[in-house]
Amino acid sequence: MTPRSRNTFLLVSFFVILGWSAIKPHDYFTWFLEVLPALLALGLLVVTYRRFQFSGLTYTLMWMHSLILIVGGHYTYAEVPLFNWIRDTFGTARNSYDGVGHFAQGFFPAIIAREILLRTSPLQKGKWLSFLVVCVCLAMSAFYELIEWWVSIATGSAGDAFLGTQGDIWDTQKDMGLCLLGSILSLLTLSKLHDQSLVRAHGMRPCSS
Repeated sequence: MTPRSRNTFLLVSFFVILGWSAIKPHDYFTWFLEVLPALLALGLLVVTYRRFQFSGLTYTLMWMHSLILIVGGHYTYAEVPLFNWIRDTFGTARNSYDGVGHFAQGFFPAIIAREILLRTSPLQKGKWLSFLVVCVCLAMSAFYELIEWWVSIATGSAGDAFLGTQGDIWDTQKDMGLCLLGSILSLLTLSKLHDQSLVRAHGMRPCSS
């Protein structure tokens, strides 16, 4: 598959799944809040496409992350049917799709941050790169928790589905912990694959530090 055909597939399928999610979601206010980051990211990618094109792996990971957001927007993170079934079948305390979303908040952006830092800064592969990538992911997670707090203050009970705490007083800390875990596992499992994708897309061979 050529880069152009791949990107076309990702874009078309994104809008198809987005269209599905917009049909009778749990509620449109929550749907809008959940899918907004994906829409904003898409807009940013379109605006900057001529100046900065990501590797194929990174575009694919962005697409996968957007699907998690879109599905969560349709059902809300506390009511995704598959995870309701897991909760009821295995007797877990809550619908765990919210945990998947926050794990993804570290797992997918880690490679995005890694590519931006490798291509726009003096950083090379090594411990400092990995440390800063994890810091970026944690900062994004913390900022997202602030957004949830602001939405809750501004909307009251209307924002409860967006928060998705499901009565867990440690929800914020667990969310950030899952993001941390996701970013570390992403670097451990995808860094070599990302390097290969960078070579194919840009002929780039980052040096080890």
